[in-house]
This record gives sequence, structure tokens and C-alpha cells, in this order.
Amino acid sequence: MGHLPPPLWPPTVIMHLEQPSLLLFFLFQAQSSPRAFVRVVVSTRNILPPCILSMDFRVSFQALRAPEKQRENATWLVTQFVLVGFSNLPDLRTPLFALFFFIYLVTLSGNVTIITIIHVDRTLHTPMYCFLALLSLSETCYTLVTIPNMLAHLLMENQAISIPGCRAQMFFFLGLGCSHCFLLTLMGYDRYVAICHPLRYSVIMRPTFCLCLGILVFCSGFSVALIETSLIFSSPFCHSDRVEHFFCDIAPVLKLSCAESASKALAIFFLSILVVLVSFLLILLSYAFIVATIVRIPSAAGRHKAFSTCAAHLTVVIVHFGCASIIYLRPESRGNPDQDRLVAVFYTVVTPLLNPVVYTLRNKEVRVALSRTLGAKPRNFKITLAQRSRFSFS
Repeated sequence: MGHLPPPLWPPTVIMHLEQPSLLLFFLFQAQSSPRAFVRVVVSTRNILPPCILSMDFRVSFQALRAPEKQRENATWLVTQFVLVGFSNLPDLRTPLFALFFFIYLVTLSGNVTIITIIHVDRTLHTPMYCFLALLSLSETCYTLVTIPNMLAHLLMENQAISIPGCRAQMFFFLGLGCSHCFLLTLMGYDRYVAICHPLRYSVIMRPTFCLCLGILVFCSGFSVALIETSLIFSSPFCHSDRVEHFFCDIAPVLKLSCAESASKALAIFFLSILVVLVSFLLILLSYAFIVATIVRIPSAAGRHKAFSTCAAHLTVVIVHFGCASIIYLRPESRGNPDQDRLVAVFYTVVTPLLNPVVYTLRNKEVRVALSRTLGAKPRNFKITLAQRSRFSFS
């Protein structure tokens, strides 16, 4: 049995509840303090007529507790959430901080390096690398939404976050996550055009068309995030203030809603299918046409070159959509919160690290541009403008 909260009024007031002064009690309780009200009650009892004083106004105990119950369930009292995070691992908080901070620095420096190289080196001013720069920018903002707050909570005892702050974090996290899915789909379409229609690549993937596609990707992603965030925060929260996560994700926050959350969970589930599953199916469709084109290339070197250009993108796609499917493609989070947090660590901390590592180590053009930018001489590398903009396989 938990500790009962203190009464809302002093015993002297309760002694007079069966008197006519109860009317004055309800009139003054919203405007006066309990101490001031007692003075009002005592002073008015002497001036009320005896006939009125003899009247019996009885109030049940439930009525007395009603303001307290209403106070407990009121939305305006829930001013903040408490992120549970890794509070159940007190001995590992410092090692986890050091590990996550190191990974975050590597991720941030890697993505900034990719963006800088693509911006500086004019040989990389092609649609493929422009989309890669957008992906790196998206990953950088994606990590900024969750990791700094998580690192701060690992060092501090206070793990609270305000409701507006939670809403903003969820909006940007979902917006960047959905944009990431759409951007990976767009990169798959770029590889499809480059390999299946190399002679028309420069005509189809014009700079203005690529710019419009990039804007459409982020507008679509944040539109989905706005709908989902509005659904979740449209009702008050009263079940608890503890969020079983290290950031404001959909399922842990939705569990705290006072209103019936089944319909909201179903609507969010269908939106997740629309974003994750449809994007992944479009990528699979693009690669189905790519594989059909590659197997018709007579040269083994040409087939290897075509597959090598898709390997980095496929790696990022499998990891990103695999984690997103585990978390979001289920109507309700029935899993263990600790397991959900482990998967969330993977797709918020580890997956963003794959983008700079995979695209830097496995992409020859990026490696050569990095060497050129740093002043080193690239070895055994020759590439023409036609090869950068399209693929011609013999």
C-alpha cells in the first residue's frame, strides 16, 4: 500500500461539512486557501439564521475524495516524464557512457567527413553522392536527437524530460527515421537507373529533379511524423510518468495514455507498414531489375563492378529495415522492455556508425577523394566522367 497524500483541507473544515457553511466551502475552495476558508466558515456561522443552521447537508466520503482523484488524473499535473533508460544498471553507467560517447564521436566525425569530401571534391558532384551526403546529414541529425540526451542521463541522477520536450524529440526522431527510409528507397532507384538505363541516366537524374526528390523525401517523412506524434499526444497521460526507454519512442509513451490506445496503436501500425514495408518492397523491386540486368552482362569484371556499387547500400538497407521491422511492425509492444532497449541501442547508436564506415571503406571513389583532399596520391585509380555518371558494362 503506497503512502497516502495529505488531506486537501484541515480537520477544522471537515468538522463543519454537515453545516450550511458547506455551500461557502465550495464557493471559496477555488479562490481561497484552506486556512483563509476556515476563517470564513467561523465568521459566517454566527450570522446565519437558526433555521438554516438546523438544515442537514450531508456529503459522502467519495465526494470529499473527488477533487483529489481529479487532481491525480488531471493532465496539467503531468508536467514531465521520467526516462528509465539504464537506471537498472547503475554499475555500468560509466562504461556505457564511455562506449556510447566514443561511438558517437566516430559517427559524427565520419558523417561530417563524408559531407565535406562530397562538397569539396567536384568529381563526386553526381546524384549518387548527393544522396549519400543527404544520408550522412540525416544520420547526423538523427543521432543528435537521441544520443546527447542519453549520454547526459547516464551521468546525471535526474532523468526527467518535459512533455513538450518529449513531443519534440519524438517528432524529430520519427521524421528523420521516416526520411531515412524514403532516402534509402531513393538511392535504390538511383542505382536502378544507373545500371538498367545507363545511357539515360544523366537525362533522368537531372539536378533539379534530384533536388525535388530530396525535398519530397524529407517533407514526406516529417508529415508522417507529425501525424503519429499528434495521435500519441492528443490525449492526457495518467497511468504513470515512467517511460521504459532511454528516449521518447512510440510504444513506451503510448502505454501511458489515459485514453484507449488500441485504435491509435492500430493507426500507427498501418503508418509504419506504409513507411517501412512499402519502402523496403520498392527497394527489393529496384534490385530485382538490377540483378536481372547484371546477370546479362557478359564480362565478369563488369558484373563485379555493378555488384560492388550496390554492396554498401544493401548493407545499410538490411540493417536499418531489419531493426525498424523488429520494433515498429507489430501492433503492440509485447516484448521485454530490456530487449526493446537493446534493439533501440543498435539502431540509434550502432546503425548510424555503419553509414560512414561502409561507404568510406567499401567505396573506391570516396577513398580516392579522401586521399586527394588530404594530399596523398591515389594509386591505380582511373575513372572517367561517363563512369561516374553512369555504368557502361561490356
